[in-house]
Amino acid sequence: MTAPKAARTGPAVIAMWSPPRCRSTAFERMMIERGDLTVLHEPFNVLVSKGSYEIGGRVLRGQTALLDAIIDLAETGGRPVYFKDTTDFRYTELLADPRFTTAIQHTFIIRDPAEAIASHYARNPELTAEQVGFGLCHEIFEAVRAATGTVPPVVDADDLVTDPAGTAAAYSLRTGLPHRPDALSWQAGERSEWRVFEDWHRDAAASTGIHTRSGTYADTVHNNPRLAALHAAQLPFHEELRAHRIGAHRGAAA
Repeated sequence: MTAPKAARTGPAVIAMWSPPRCRSTAFERMMIERGDLTVLHEPFNVLVSKGSYEIGGRVLRGQTALLDAIIDLAETGGRPVYFKDTTDFRYTELLADPRFTTAIQHTFIIRDPAEAIASHYARNPELTAEQVGFGLCHEIFEAVRAATGTVPPVVDADDLVTDPAGTAAAYSLRTGLPHRPDALSWQAGERSEWRVFEDWHRDAAASTGIHTRSGTYADTVHNNPRLAALHAAQLPFHEELRAHRIGAHRGAAA
């Protein structure tokens, strides 16, 4: 007789959504270090940018097909799936699928938009409001809240760098994952899954833990009128998301 499968103690799929340049890759590196998750790097961003995303030898070319594959991987792979993704695109097909908001536990990470915009603009001088990503991140947050009746957890990158252990513990509690303090440090090195956007992940590849790495930029929201306008448009979304941030400073609950 086949023994019954052990009951899963946490969510099958955890997503972390982030506007670009909000330290989400450093957080992802910590989740990789845990060793108890199947981690996917920016599946929907890669799909939209490159036209496809591969999981287990399967090449997926549509957002719904990719969602199916992620859920299937969690159900058959023997451990939870964690993916982090960025909100510089609006995933219209994904947002239209009711399973998106109910079959996945969604979480979010944000950063001071002035820092995120300056960092993003340094790599992408054609930066648009949509690509800054706080509005699209907020749209997913509100869709999840409306569909589930619960407030998804939000990590503030400032809390992450000032209190990595407390923020990671609060995140684990909110997501139902066991806390792994040993995952807060790792060996520096490039990850194969980062090569598709290698130039964007050099700081994460050089890191050995959660550290402050704020750069100095020639153009900022304080001296560039276009960046100032982007900041003014995105700031309300950031403030609404930040109101629900988790961390030891305010307890585990938002």
